[in-house]
Amino acid sequence: MIPAGILLPVEVLHSHGYAVLASFVAVNTMLFLGLAIAKTLPVPRLRWRGGTRRGETRSIHPDEPA
Repeated sequence: MIPAGILLPVEVLHSHGYAVLASFVAVNTMLFLGLAIAKTLPVPRLRWRGGTRRGETRSIHPDEPA
């Protein structure tokens, strides 16, 4: 029988250090999952002072109508 990977003894899998490492990996995975989901959501736009229009034109030709 050929092993499919590196097998660890049962004592290692039930040790305190392995549990700490597994907890760290779980928290890290959830953190990056939350960041990935937050990055895919649309950005909320706050409208202050009457919307998104500028008070004056920023064109290189300021006399032309917008």
